[in-house]
Amino acid sequence: MGVKSRTRAKIRKEAKKKTAVATLQNNPTSPRKARLVADLIRGKRVELALHTLKNTSKQPAEKMRKLLLSAIANWQLKNEKLRIEDADLFVNEIKVDVGRTLKRINTAPQGRAHRIRKRSNHITIILGSKSQQALESAEEEKIENNKE
Repeated sequence: MGVKSRTRAKIRKEAKKKTAVATLQNNPTSPRKARLVADLIRGKRVELALHTLKNTSKQPAEKMRKLLLSAIANWQLKNEKLRIEDADLFVNEIKVDVGRTLKRINTAPQGRAHRIRKRSNHITIILGSKSQQALESAEEEKIENNKE
């Protein structure tokens, strides 16, 4: 491994320590409906996102709220010395991917059958800290300046 790739690997490793990830697999909601709720909280501060999810009447909102609380708990495990209020956490990335589809058959008149697709999704939430993000960008600029 060269020096360049080693330094990049170290930067990536440090960045992973500063972010928190939570995933929910096979959530029995259509991905289209879950993306509507995900768009409400993308890029927002954690406190505001929790309030938004609590007051949203859509069905995937409650599961996303639990998932966001799980991501916050994961962040606390990685950063025991820091407080959440000081870190200024925000929803850095939220992805809603298609999960497995259960195919069922509904009987129809004249011997026919209609297909029912029960869709599911996978949700991934990645939290970031605005104070740490500023430090990371400064470190990257410093490394690029050293190359020249």
